[in-house]
Amino acid sequence: MSFVAFFWISDLGFRRSIETTVDDASQTNLETIRRLLARSAGQNEGNLRKELRDLSELWANGALFEVADENGNWIYRSPRFTLSSPPVPVVRDSSISFFTTNLDWLQYRIALQKVQAAHKTYEIHAAVPTEPFDQALDHFRLIEQEALPLLVLLASVLGYWLSGWSLAPVKRIIETAESIGAQNLSRRLDVPRPRDELRRLSQTLNAMLERIETSFKKITQFTGDASHDLRTPVAVMRTTAEIALRRTRTALEYRDALSKILSTSIETSDLLENLLTLARADAGALGLDMHPVNLSSHVRKAQECAALLSADKNVDVTVETPSSPVWVVADPIAIDRLLLILLDNAVKYTPSGGRCEIALFQSDKQAQISVRDSGIGIAQRDIKNIFDRFYRADRVRSKKTGGAGLGLAIARWITDLHGGVIAVESTPGAGSTFRVSLPVAQNA
Repeated sequence: MSFVAFFWISDLGFRRSIETTVDDASQTNLETIRRLLARSAGQNEGNLRKELRDLSELWANGALFEVADENGNWIYRSPRFTLSSPPVPVVRDSSISFFTTNLDWLQYRIALQKVQAAHKTYEIHAAVPTEPFDQALDHFRLIEQEALPLLVLLASVLGYWLSGWSLAPVKRIIETAESIGAQNLSRRLDVPRPRDELRRLSQTLNAMLERIETSFKKITQFTGDASHDLRTPVAVMRTTAEIALRRTRTALEYRDALSKILSTSIETSDLLENLLTLARADAGALGLDMHPVNLSSHVRKAQECAALLSADKNVDVTVETPSSPVWVVADPIAIDRLLLILLDNAVKYTPSGGRCEIALFQSDKQAQISVRDSGIGIAQRDIKNIFDRFYRADRVRSKKTGGAGLGLAIARWITDLHGGVIAVESTPGAGSTFRVSLPVAQNA
């Protein structure tokens, strides 16, 4: 279709060019005759006719003309005009008009005009043959007919080659993407050198594969850690029950076995609850009841709970809150859980006779909560990972203190949902400080 449109436009342009050229030639001939009349109109008619005849003989390009006086009598006519005598439109004024007709079986373009010379009016007809131009146009059309099939064939072959060449990178991307599975998520697409859309597509797909691989690794690690942490307490409960049932025991021995099973089941329930919380959070199915709450009262409430937890360890838990309320938009249950997780960790990793402190203050438009302890601290290499699920800096120590490494992951998730930031500073052997920053409620 493109070639057809191109040839059609070319043909139209060629015809328009021919018409313009022929009309210009006819108009030029008219002007030549007009100048001759202006110079010789004062002579007698015989001399004028002779000059017009001489002019006609000088024109060797097939141009013809005829001149009539104001009464319609012909002063001079080219022989072909005499033989054909075509019907000529009436010329009413001095403007130039054109028409096309045949003179002795040949086509001519004739220009008509009335002119004034020596106070006389003359009518001039100047004709230019169109046959050479028509032959050129026919030759051009013949070339079009012969060239069009060849051009279409060449365009088809070139288009097929170009499409294959341009789609080769897409084919490689498809083949590589089809070969990537769960066993080789680390494989990446080749990035083309040209900075085009395919390069951006490859980079985007590689970034997506990077995120998928990271998520897959986290899920795999989460599943492995969860199964490990669940296997141990289940094994403990089963072993305790089997040992207790091997022979008849005293009521005290049965009571000890049941107590151990109960404490282990409580730990397992807590682990399952944390797992379900994180699973619902990942699925976006855990909604929060957000409304303005006084953070000061929740901080004091958390300190009271932590004081009860630390009673058997002789750890002093203190609280510091401002005299005026600090309002934040939050879910009260989630805030209580966040504060209790931080205080429970502080008490858990603080030796007997140590101290913990929870403090609240308002800075600019942020509510700042800090939980400081005098415990064993965290190594610098572990600080960047302690908010990851199931991460425990020292697994031997964690077995003594309990826990599955989910508390801080839940704390970070709660903080993120409230638009806040959680961070930690710690020195091994000198204690740790967890800081939570939450936006203050406006016009609470």
